[in-house]
Amino acid sequence: MSSDGFAPPPQSPGQSPAQTPSVAARRSLPGARAVAALVLREMATSYGRSPGGYIWAILEPIGGIVMLSLAFSAFLRNPALGVSFAMFYATGMMPFIMYGDLQGKIASALNFSKPLLAYPTVTFLDAILGRFVLGVMTKLLVSYIVLGGIMILTETRVTLDFPRILEAFGMAALLGLGLGTLTCYVFTRFPLAQQAWGIVTKPLFLVSGVFYLFETVPEPYSTYLWYNPLVHVVGMMREGFYPTYDATYVSPVYVLSVALISLVFGLLLLWRYHAEILTR
Repeated sequence: MSSDGFAPPPQSPGQSPAQTPSVAARRSLPGARAVAALVLREMATSYGRSPGGYIWAILEPIGGIVMLSLAFSAFLRNPALGVSFAMFYATGMMPFIMYGDLQGKIASALNFSKPLLAYPTVTFLDAILGRFVLGVMTKLLVSYIVLGGIMILTETRVTLDFPRILEAFGMAALLGLGLGTLTCYVFTRFPLAQQAWGIVTKPLFLVSGVFYLFETVPEPYSTYLWYNPLVHVVGMMREGFYPTYDATYVSPVYVLSVALISLVFGLLLLWRYHAEILTR
């Protein structure tokens, strides 16, 4: 017994005060479990309970690359970079597909997980993170298979610069997260905006430098294209495969600014209005 007449509270066997979990750690555990559960649910619903869903995720970009390669090789002797049409178009398509998939999936995260958001342990942030984590892992795996397969099966003469490649995928992922979070609020609050977004972004594939080089676009159109952040993502990706290509126009700061500003505004709007949106 202590000198003031009160005994100290008992400790668990083998647990020192330094080992006592903090309040923040106890609170973060349910969030991590919720994200993991949402990732597993997303895997089951988006890609099915059989390997067929993931096979389609691989075949879809391969089909686009094959079509572009056949179409342009019919009247061009060589691609704009390197010797492989398939590799040139793949370096443009894979980061573009990553952005598009993430933006679309995150934009519909609240509607997709609406029944689960009624539980107090599941938040709108968990729903967004669940789709983001699975989307990034899936697209990185698909990109590895597609790009690696092209390098094995065809002559590419590329030299891999992994820091630039990872930076390109990172910019694509963060851009998809930022614009996806912002459009998640806009689409759930104003449903007609989703149709308008689909119409406006239809030509995005044509103006993102996927099947041509930014330097080949004449003025003043190249100036307009520069403000498309995906042009910078594709340029960075191609720098990672073609050592002789110097994409001086690429500005990671611009891409990150667009992504982070969109993410901050999206999170603030969802934090303020998510309860109202979910009760509709």
